[in-house]
Amino acid sequence: MKNKTKAFTRLLTIMDELREQCPWDKKQTLESLRYLTIEEMYELSDAILEKDMNEIKKELGDLLLHIVFYARIASETNDFDIADVINDICEKLIHRHPHIYGDVKVKDEVEVKKNWEKLKMKEGKKSVLEGVPKSLPAIVKSFRIQEKVRGIGFDWDNKTQVWDKVLEELEELKVEVEKGDKNRIESEFGDLLFSLTNYSRFIDVNPEDALERTNKRFIKRFQIMEKLIKKENISLDQMNLEQMDVYWNQAKEIYSLEKEID
Repeated sequence: MKNKTKAFTRLLTIMDELREQCPWDKKQTLESLRYLTIEEMYELSDAILEKDMNEIKKELGDLLLHIVFYARIASETNDFDIADVINDICEKLIHRHPHIYGDVKVKDEVEVKKNWEKLKMKEGKKSVLEGVPKSLPAIVKSFRIQEKVRGIGFDWDNKTQVWDKVLEELEELKVEVEKGDKNRIESEFGDLLFSLTNYSRFIDVNPEDALERTNKRFIKRFQIMEKLIKKENISLDQMNLEQMDVYWNQAKEIYSLEKEID
């Protein structure tokens, strides 16, 4: 604990020095840091998906710096400081974990989540969905919405019911595609994505992580395909899909072998 306190104090001291002496750090505001923080979050997400522990450590450090930076800026206007930030989250954690710091009994993590949502409503929240950020990416937001309503018991009983709903939405999409109404097609496509996201919870898959891993896999395979084609002194724009597919299958095999070696 002593080493952790010393390390955190060192960071706070450096932040103070940078804010007072560095021309760039002096100019920063809450607003100017915002987009940089979002970028850092995505970099952390990439590192987690890659299971790169060294990069995760670095990105966590960058995020921690941002938190300290925000608090330092706020302290200059006497709104709050880092101690207020830390004490507030400590109080929240204690309050929302009565099964640890009180006499409430729970049997599993599902009951923990239900208690969490009930406590938030008692704290003055007007809606269970009030805490879902508006700017979240759509799939992440969909997943969080479904987790939130599950916390108060608004959920399917089993994955078979959810899969039936996915198939139902797929059929409805097919009907609208045949009719050709763009607005209805978009609406039904959204319903299908929402249902698939819902199903992901029942099979313990995070849809955002799954899609991002697919994105990364596709990028790596496509880049391997490009290299194979380049070695043959052929231009992609001069090939048809059937020709590309030959190299695509080769790229998939090479990618699989590289994954096995890793």
